[in-house]
Amino acid sequence: MRNINEKKQIKIALVGQPNVGKSMLINSISNSKLKVGNFSGVTVEKTQIEFEYKNYLLQITDLPGSYALNEYTIEEKVTKNYLEEAEYDIILNVIDSTNLERNLYLTSELLILDKKMVIALNMTDEANKEGIFIDEKQLSKIIGKPCVKTSAKDKLGIEQLIETLIEKYESLKFESKMIFSDVIEEEISNIKSFLVEKKYRSDIHYREIAIKLLQKDKKIYLQFHDDPIWIELQPLLNNSFEHIYLHYNTKNLDDIFEDEKFSFAKGAVTETVTMKNETQEEKTLTDKLDSILINKFLGLPIFLFLMWSLFQMTFELGNIPMDIIDAFFANLIDNTKTILGDNELSSIIADGAIAGVGAVILFLPNIVILFLGIALLETTGYMSRVAFLLDGFFHKFGLHGKSFIPLVTGFGCSVPAYMAARTLKNDRDRLLTLFIIGFMSCGARLPIYVLFIGAFFAKENAGNILFLIYIAGAILGLIAAKTLKMTVFKSEDEPFVMEMPKYRMPSFKLIWHTVSNQALMYLRKAGTYILAASLLIWFASNYPKNLEYQAEINQKIEQTQNKDEILALENHLIQYNLENSYLGKVGKFSEPLFAPLGFDWKMTVALETGLAAKEIVVSTLGILYGLGDQLDENSETLIGKIKNNIPFASAIAFIVFVMIYIPCLAASMVFTREAGGWKYLVYLFIFTTSIAWVLSFITFNITTLLIT
Repeated sequence: MRNINEKKQIKIALVGQPNVGKSMLINSISNSKLKVGNFSGVTVEKTQIEFEYKNYLLQITDLPGSYALNEYTIEEKVTKNYLEEAEYDIILNVIDSTNLERNLYLTSELLILDKKMVIALNMTDEANKEGIFIDEKQLSKIIGKPCVKTSAKDKLGIEQLIETLIEKYESLKFESKMIFSDVIEEEISNIKSFLVEKKYRSDIHYREIAIKLLQKDKKIYLQFHDDPIWIELQPLLNNSFEHIYLHYNTKNLDDIFEDEKFSFAKGAVTETVTMKNETQEEKTLTDKLDSILINKFLGLPIFLFLMWSLFQMTFELGNIPMDIIDAFFANLIDNTKTILGDNELSSIIADGAIAGVGAVILFLPNIVILFLGIALLETTGYMSRVAFLLDGFFHKFGLHGKSFIPLVTGFGCSVPAYMAARTLKNDRDRLLTLFIIGFMSCGARLPIYVLFIGAFFAKENAGNILFLIYIAGAILGLIAAKTLKMTVFKSEDEPFVMEMPKYRMPSFKLIWHTVSNQALMYLRKAGTYILAASLLIWFASNYPKNLEYQAEINQKIEQTQNKDEILALENHLIQYNLENSYLGKVGKFSEPLFAPLGFDWKMTVALETGLAAKEIVVSTLGILYGLGDQLDENSETLIGKIKNNIPFASAIAFIVFVMIYIPCLAASMVFTREAGGWKYLVYLFIFTTSIAWVLSFITFNITTLLIT
């Protein structure tokens, strides 16, 4: 017989809430003698068992029953200290199967410790009697830890539990799947990035450090306080807390993290528990609302109706101040030219700077309304429900349910949407989501849509058309996701648990913060980046000067008496100068690639400038068509100029191309960082441009056939 010292020793910490059957489970696991003693420094008893199984010696320490890992009672303090400081190999978390949601609260805290762990779903016999069925395989995938159904009383699942403990001990440890809300995950990511950048040495995983810092754990703060890194870390933490406080409308971190853990537990239970004999308990307001909003028949139509209403308001309400803004900038351009005279300076200020920036600011009301609507849906807790509602639907297209949040964020701006994809732990799921985000039309594309819809569709249908554009982009994204999942990103589907927070009244402070930040960001881009781009486009569209040809035409104008001929010559000169400018040469060079889509060189240039920022597409069209038609009395506004110069079929194809092709430069840089390399940006460019070209070609030809 082999010496007992040759056997592998596995130290197991047995953890659970009071009355989950830990003691009975120990008796079922082993007939060895129980060793009873005290934890060092306290009178709380500890129970230990040791028993042999195959080539292993298992040592189980039964920790005091604790509802949570805090220090409110001596028992909880002992359990917390042991789990954080003692040497052990694996946690055995015992759960009462008849009260899964309450027990998973403690499990969520154990997940933060990032240790190897096995879940024993105890009292399965009682759960069966009560008509409670737990899908332990799905729960295992959600938590990232193996779950085994047991009954200590009937000695069911005991051997499987021991086998699972050994298997987990011998396997590699994976990062915890305890996922918080996007706000907290963003701050965890920021702290982790800081620690990585500083190459901070620690035996604890960076994620666990970040969570404890955000929870204001005293021990971790003492650890950092005497370290020089604390000087730089403190401002980062202050910003993190300010961000979290604003979103939760409270400065009580205990309440915030309790809500997070309860939401995680509720989401996991919703995904994995089936009640056969549901008791007629009094439902809370949240339960009543959920029974409607995430109903499998009513949920999706309600969501689509809300999104349709949002796009209707975006166009209808946004149109009210548009005429005022448009008239203001038109007068500003005229007055600038009147004051400065007909010269290069007045042209660059009026036709370049003011026209370019004004074309972007024109659509600020639409942007504000869109962001306001999304912020309202997020702050009430509704968006979390939609993510849960669409989980099964998303899986059919190869997307993870958690992908919903970055995809919806993409309707606002692609930059935070790419960053939000960090919550997806599986690399393939994250990459797939990153590739699809661009199909969700960001706020910067909204001005282009509003411009073309205003030019080519009746006002009463404008909101419906806008809704169709956004939905069409989302559907194309899902089809592309399915294609990529079947070809490039093959992997097993991972389960999804979405935090189910309580419904809250919208926070005016939070909504104001979100909407004002987005509006200011939009205006900053208009006042800096887009202003510079507008000036560059003006310069490229006005130079080089064709002085000899200009003199020749001017001479013809002087010799002509007919007003119509004079007007025709003046327009011809403007068009000639534009087509032979630097911008015209670039457009003419690339025009053959886009001619099959019905695009002229001006539309081609607008698309190319849109690679820098989608807002520049509008200002480019404003400058190019403004210069070409400034003498046309029927083209007083930008919408009029677009309508008179672009055929309907070309306009529809243009919308399709804008809807699909690669996001702006800033978003592309963030995509490169989040995806993990420049090669992915090249793949994204080829992927989106190819789809955009093919679908625009089909759209142009079908529309041409329909209207002829």
